[in-house]
Amino acid sequence: MSNITIAIDAMGGDHGTVVTVPAALRALKKHPDLKLILVGDPAAIKKELDDRHVTEERLVIQHASEVVMMDESPAKALRLKRDSSMRIAVNLVKSEAAQACVSAGNTGALMAVAHYVLKTLHGIDRPAIISHLPTYKTDKSVTMLDLGANSDVSPEHLYQFAVMGAVLASAHFNIEKPRVALLNIGVEQIKGNDLVKAADKLFAQSNFFEYIGYIEADGIFPGIADVVVCDGFAGNIALKAMEGTAKMIGHCAKQAFSRNIFTKISALFAMSSLKHVINRLDPGKHNGASLIGLKGIVVKSHGNANERAFANAIEEAYIEVEKNVPQKIGEKVGELLGVN
Repeated sequence: MSNITIAIDAMGGDHGTVVTVPAALRALKKHPDLKLILVGDPAAIKKELDDRHVTEERLVIQHASEVVMMDESPAKALRLKRDSSMRIAVNLVKSEAAQACVSAGNTGALMAVAHYVLKTLHGIDRPAIISHLPTYKTDKSVTMLDLGANSDVSPEHLYQFAVMGAVLASAHFNIEKPRVALLNIGVEQIKGNDLVKAADKLFAQSNFFEYIGYIEADGIFPGIADVVVCDGFAGNIALKAMEGTAKMIGHCAKQAFSRNIFTKISALFAMSSLKHVINRLDPGKHNGASLIGLKGIVVKSHGNANERAFANAIEEAYIEVEKNVPQKIGEKVGELLGVN
């Protein structure tokens, strides 16, 4: 696909334009067919561009007079900040001036705004947050949802999540029939609550994906499944535990190699391997969670993402536009759930 346009909430997140502008330039350098609309305070955006002596024809600035704060309530952001950089970026997708938008802003606010403006695809009750996570295999990722949008769901919602996750995994990684698993407290059929057991029966009836049954949290990283499905409460806790574990490993390694002169010398010999491990576990490398199930592509970056991590979120949006993910989800949902 040529001439892909993505709207960027340039003011969102913990760092705003200091991160979003250089990340945008990085994305433009990688993709000659990409055009970006930076939404926010023109003066702040231009300052970052001027500091880098950049004049880029494929970069457009869209004025926005307001910013959604990271601790702002979703209801307030939706009702009172209609001229925020977040809202305008989503509006650009709605008007088809852009094919996707990326924001590092308040997750709850972004979900509320995107849901209100774009609506869900026909046959989808609720959008979900989905992302790709690392596995033991260097060439494989696992797609997981919901990561925090829906704490209270039905078995039917989980089945819709499974369909959406399978479509995205299939498009993103060229998997013909993704292997889907349900996150549970055990792999045995007798384990789990009523929600998981009811969803298990629905999943087993699907011919679109290969249902492999229950999976425990420690089974996510081995790459047994291509897609792992859960409610947003469990998913968000699992995700934050993973991110915390990755940081702890890095912290412990640093402590271990800085104890004395001998361990510091050992670190010099192990530096290449250490960097490889830390890079694989770095949450920023997998930054970019999609609000899947909407009539448009919205990608959520981590709020404290650095330049490289935010560029990865833009990359996720680019791939989803290129693969036409919303249309594929809509078609598959219509086929499997009997909606037109």
